[in-house]
Amino acid sequence: MEVKINREIRNYTESIFFGLSMRQFFFSVIACGVAVLLYFLLKSHFGIETLSWVCILGAVPFAVLGFITYNGMTAEKFIYAWIKSEFLIPKQLTFKPVNFYYELLKNKLEKEEINSENS
Repeated sequence: MEVKINREIRNYTESIFFGLSMRQFFFSVIACGVAVLLYFLLKSHFGIETLSWVCILGAVPFAVLGFITYNGMTAEKFIYAWIKSEFLIPKQLTFKPVNFYYELLKNKLEKEEINSENS
């Protein structure tokens, strides 16, 4: 018997259904539900090819929410952090360059002028 252990213990997720974690399974079921709902709502308005694309495009956001993590954050935590940093607490950063070479030369020229006036 062989047991696989992740190198990073924090990356461990328990498989519940079909090799998916509970979170992934939950969002997969929601994505399938949205696709079926869109199919029955729009069946009379579109052809089968267009309807299949609409179902796929409607289900993708929910499937993405279940599977994507970024910097250890789930998708909704990342979206909340992004909205918070961009809209709720925006910061305006200004860049003010400093030319050290010019500052050194300016100081040197000022010292030379003072010395020349004193002599």
